[in-house]
Formats: sequence, structure tokens, C-alpha cells
Amino acid sequence: MKFSKLSQLFLVSAIGLLVASLLTACQLVTIDYVFLATTAGVGTSANGSIETFAVDSQSGALRTGQPAIDAGGIAPVAMVASAKYTDLYVANQGDSTVVHFAISSNGVLAKKDTVTLSATPSALAENAAGTFLYVVSNSGTLTEFALSSSGTIGAVTQQESLVVPGFTGDVILPSGVTVLPNNNAVYVSAYDQSAYNPGGSTTSTANPGWVFGFAVGSDGTLTPSQGSPYLSGVKPSALASDPTNRFIYVTDFASNELIGYSISSGSTLNFMVNGPFKTGNEPSAVAIDPRGIYIYVTNNLDSTVSGYEITLSTGTPTATVSSSGNAGNTTDTEPVALAIDPALGRFVYTANYLGNTISGFQLTPTTGVLKLAQASPYPSGAKPTAIAIVPHGNHAIQSITP
Repeated sequence: MKFSKLSQLFLVSAIGLLVASLLTACQLVTIDYVFLATTAGVGTSANGSIETFAVDSQSGALRTGQPAIDAGGIAPVAMVASAKYTDLYVANQGDSTVVHFAISSNGVLAKKDTVTLSATPSALAENAAGTFLYVVSNSGTLTEFALSSSGTIGAVTQQESLVVPGFTGDVILPSGVTVLPNNNAVYVSAYDQSAYNPGGSTTSTANPGWVFGFAVGSDGTLTPSQGSPYLSGVKPSALASDPTNRFIYVTDFASNELIGYSISSGSTLNFMVNGPFKTGNEPSAVAIDPRGIYIYVTNNLDSTVSGYEITLSTGTPTATVSSSGNAGNTTDTEPVALAIDPALGRFVYTANYLGNTISGFQLTPTTGVLKLAQASPYPSGAKPTAIAIVPHGNHAIQSITP
């Protein structure tokens, strides 16, 4: 059978359209950029580095984004992205610095400014208004820095010593810091090394684990919350606040527990009466999905992620979310940091310190079940320690109202 030239042209055009349609259907769409801090340097640099990955909208799979850049300091330990997703702050333990990077629309990081602290930083957080940066240091202090409209780190506006009443000489080591989404309070998890020091001697009879709470005034003034500091197990390792400003959750590394608090009178904490809640072994990080419905905890020793469903009326993690697939919620070796994508709230990622990888999971919105993302885990530089995620493009941010 012979075709006319017109028929041949039509056929070629049809095939071209079909191929184009298939390519379009298979096109990868980036919804987030994942930033990973590692201890590996760029080239011969002794500093750490920041690697960039792009998140696929359908599978949550990661692919390499922009080339790795210098972290601006030695041994990065914590990172936080600004609420507007235009700035990234990195805390470096090796030289006691905090470095500010601007984030472009295509995920490129540009170093802007650096502050040097008098003590080693361990964690940091920015308030949702983008006006203050909070840094906790191993000197047992919480430092509040002013931020300019462009994200530049300004002067110290206030510094608070973390002191356990009756044990003013004890060594307090902070492990995490979080700010309520309404900017009205900031909380610090910490443990008393004078009372809990595995492998070493102790000199104090104080309770080891604590959460320090501070009410935040409109001008940034910090005032200790009523009853602060609050008992918090043995060795608090991380903490997170829910998006409705009603609950705080703390992981206890030593007791394998998740401790929940309700918030009253703006910043006062009260134990959830049916807690604490069991985790895996050595919980190291905690994150809450953008809707405030599910909590996820990394278990350092088990190399797993635990999931919990929140009872919205009380904040209680009432049901353990089951895993999906043979691999379940297994990460690579020693997960130390955890983040949930802000564009859709559908993907969860862990930084695996000894695995030298990122593990990725798909989050089922209706059940909270996690399923390993395609090709997970993803190789990274040596000993990743911190992870932060920003949305890309015009993708809607998940509603925070449960």
C-alpha cells in the first residue's frame, strides 16, 4: 500500500506529536530543592560543604542539582531555611561560625555574611516573621540575632544562659531549638552533662534532661516561661513544634522515647498525661508534617524512621503509622537529621551520617504510611549532618491548618 506525500506528512506529524506527548508525560518536574550539609570539603578545602538535590514531583526521587559549594566553615552541624525560603543559615562547629546564604529561584546558593560565636553552636532556628535567628551553643546559651529584610545576620539582641535552678554550676549542653509558628515563644532542648555523662564522671544530682522555654515579645525580648525549665527525660536530642502553636515534641536519645507537651498561656508547657511515647533505639531527630497530622522520628541505632498519627484535639501521638513494602521505614546507616518537603508535604528525607547518603520516602497523605522513594538511598558526601528543603517554582505550599 502506497501513501501520498500528504499522507506521509500527516503520519510523520502524528508520530512526532505522539513522541512529544510521551516525552512530556515522562518529563521530570522539580518541586523542591534539598540542601545537605556534609563534613566533606569541596576540592582541597578543610571546610564542610553543602550539596543540592532536586525532588521529582511524582516519585520524590532525588537527582543531583547545583554543584556542591563550600559551607563557609568547618564541620557544619545544623541548617535552617528561612520561612520565605530565600535564605539558608548554616552552623559550623569546627570554627564556631554561622554562615548566611541567599537562595536563588533555581536553587543556587550565594554566600552573604558570617558571624563568629564565642562558643561552639549546636542548633539554630529562624522565626516565621524572618526577624530573628536563634542559635544555641555548647556554652549553655541561647543567642538571639536580629535579621535584616534581606536576611543579613545583625547584632545580638539578647542572650540567655540555660541554668537549672539549684544547680547553677552544672554544664548544660543544648541539642535543639524551635520557634512557634506565631513567633510568640522559643524552646531549647538540653541535657545536664554534670548529671548524665556516659563513660565519664558526674558531679550533680540534678535531673539530666530539660526543655527551656521563653516567651518572645513583639520586639524580640525573651522572658522565661512560667515553670521553665521543664523536665524532659534523660538526654533530649531534638524538638519540634506543631503548626498550630499548641504542642511541642522532644526526642529522648537515652530513654528511647518521644515526650509531648501542650502549650498554655502562650508559652507554658504541660506534660501530655498519657506520655511519653515509645520510639526506636536512640531517637535523633523529629519532624511534623505541614498539616500537623503526622510525626516522624529518626532512630539512630536502628537506622529507621518511626511514624505517629496525632490526635488533633489533644496532640497525643495515638497510633504508630505502619510502614509499606519489605524495606519498611528503613534508612541507610545512622540517620541524624530529618525533613519533610514543604511544597506538597508528600516526601520525607533523612541525612544518614555513616551511610553517606540521603534516604527518601513517599508519605501517604491519608494514612501517614511511608514507602521508600525510587532508587533510595542517594549517595552524598562524607558524614552528612543536616538537611533543609525549600519549594521550587509556583507549587502551592501545603496548608498548615489540620
